Amino acid sequence: MNEFEVPWFWIAAATALVHVAAIARAILRPHRQPESRLAWILVMLLLPGLGLVAYLLVGETQVGRRRAERLRRALTALPDPGLVAGPAAGVKERFAGLSRVASSVNGYGPVSGQEIELMADSNAAIDRLVEDIGAARGHVHVSFYIWLADRNGLRVATALCDAARRGVTCRALADGLGSRDFIRSPHWRDMRAAGVHVGSALPIGNPLLRALRGRIDLRNHRKIVVIDGAITYVGSQNCADPEFRVKAKYAPWVDAMVRVVGPVARQNQHLFASDWMEQVDDPLRTLFDAPLPDAAAGSGSTAQVIGTGTTVRTSAMPEVFASLFHTARHELVVTTPYYVPDAQIQAALCASAHRGVPTTLVVPATNDSWIVAAASRSYYAELLDAGVRIFEFGGGLLHTKSVTVDGEVTLIGSANLDRRSFDLNYENNLLAFDPALTVVVRHRQDLYLGDSHEVLRAEVDAWPIRRRLWNNALAMFGPIL
Repeated sequence: MNEFEVPWFWIAAATALVHVAAIARAILRPHRQPESRLAWILVMLLLPGLGLVAYLLVGETQVGRRRAERLRRALTALPDPGLVAGPAAGVKERFAGLSRVASSVNGYGPVSGQEIELMADSNAAIDRLVEDIGAARGHVHVSFYIWLADRNGLRVATALCDAARRGVTCRALADGLGSRDFIRSPHWRDMRAAGVHVGSALPIGNPLLRALRGRIDLRNHRKIVVIDGAITYVGSQNCADPEFRVKAKYAPWVDAMVRVVGPVARQNQHLFASDWMEQVDDPLRTLFDAPLPDAAAGSGSTAQVIGTGTTVRTSAMPEVFASLFHTARHELVVTTPYYVPDAQIQAALCASAHRGVPTTLVVPATNDSWIVAAASRSYYAELLDAGVRIFEFGGGLLHTKSVTVDGEVTLIGSANLDRRSFDLNYENNLLAFDPALTVVVRHRQDLYLGDSHEVLRAEVDAWPIRRRLWNNALAMFGPIL
């Protein structure tokens, strides 16, 4: 044997040691559910080499030390979250625990004084947004996961350019992956040339080098608009046409967006500022020196913002969803495009039905992710046995993320009922203790139900065994989807 040759035995031994070390790391990583550990161990054992590379690239929810430190400094520089929207508002006793869970995520408490309006549809939301940008006097802040160079996307870009030219401070943040084509387009450069301050959230750059600094598929999935610190938009809608031409065969994308006027806008302002300052060297603390918008004590709707992500408390979003489900006494209706729950979400939804609460889950009949669609259906049998009614929406891709409880409470925002929203994405949601809004959102959910097919137990029982095997096999890997 040549003195420079390495025996295959030692190569195999070194490879095995690396795999053992990676498996040990997967077992010892904090804040990871047992099923997630098991899924990754199976991937590394079943796909040696490839599974190891996959774990090193996307197996750990690390945003990177530098970014984590930038976010820590940003939050330190901003005012205390509990003070950004004025004095706390009262919440009914039976919803007080739910509100406390929501407050524990970011420190944003419930505040009164909101006027909340559900937009009629995606185009109406953009119409109103462009109108509000046109009337802005001080500043406009927008953040989107996906921004497309289509009719609606360019209308918002043009409105920001026009506002910047007349002296309004405009800041636009777009996710580095979801909006990568728009960020590279002439429209982004035109916005910058017009005076709009632009930033890329979680930019990828060189994929190999990016993977060394932190997980590459952590994304800013938030949809935030704040105008003059008094108007905010929250919901599921990206900055795009409902035809969503990048995935046109699933269109239309059916979204829901609310327009909120009131002091809770400053909570979204705080959330935007923390995202912005993490990416851009542009301190925004002075935004909160302005006086709070006028609102009579106890008037208007009570609401609070919930912003989750990998640098926020682990399992924050599942805790909020589970608390919502456990709060229901008379009715619970949930709409989501992606249902790949963890154990506590599945149990909470089943428990709602078991205790006699009419419980309804609405999902798309056709999903843009065939993997997620199959994994979702693996949960149907247990849900149906518990008494949950399941409907598959046939009027496009139902992208609305909404929960209504007992005709009194609404959760609406960007978070899905899947592991990506729970563990990987930065999300923002509005929790509103507002019967008037809940009636309107509940009516919208009824419209979805009217265009849906109810899935019955007999239908699930009739699925061929190969389909059930496929669905259940994919669901095993839900923790890493």
